[in-house]
Amino acid sequence: MTLSVRNAHPNDAATIHRFVVELAIYEKAEHEVKASIADIEQSIFAVDSPVKAFICEMNGEAIGFAVYFYNYSTWQGRKGMYLEDLYISPKSRGLGAGKFLLQHLAKIAVAEGCGRFEWSVLDWNQPAIDFYHAVGAKPQSEWVKYRLAGDDLLKFADA
Repeated sequence: MTLSVRNAHPNDAATIHRFVVELAIYEKAEHEVKASIADIEQSIFAVDSPVKAFICEMNGEAIGFAVYFYNYSTWQGRKGMYLEDLYISPKSRGLGAGKFLLQHLAKIAVAEGCGRFEWSVLDWNQPAIDFYHAVGAKPQSEWVKYRLAGDDLLKFADA
C-alpha cells in the first residue's frame, strides 16, 4: 500500500465533487450540497482563489481530499490554516490515510508560519472526534460558531 498526497488540479473537480457529496451523505446533509462540478472547478482553481485542495491517493487511486484556506489571528499577528473539509472514502478508512493527509497539511501550516491549524467537526461525529483527539487536537468548546447563510444573509445585507 502506497499513500500519497498531491495538489488537486482542475481535472479533479468531478472527483472532489463526488467526495463532497459522499461527505454530505455521511453528515446527513446531502440536500445542502448546491455546488456543481463547474462550481468546484471555478471556486477552487481560479487564479485568484484563496482555496487550496489536495487529493489523497492509495496506489494511484483517489481515496480522499482536503480543502483549506488561510485565515488570520489578530491576537497572534499571523495567519492560520482553516481546514474546510478532510474526507477519506469509507472503504479506505483505517489505513492511516486520514492521518497522513492531516499531517501533510500540518507540515504546510508549519512551513507557512501559521500560528494555528483549525477545523470544525459535528458534535455527533464521534469517529472523527476520536481521530482528532488521537492526533493531539483539542476542542475549542468556549467558542460558539455562528453563520449567516441563504435568505438570512441576503435579508441582513439588504437591511
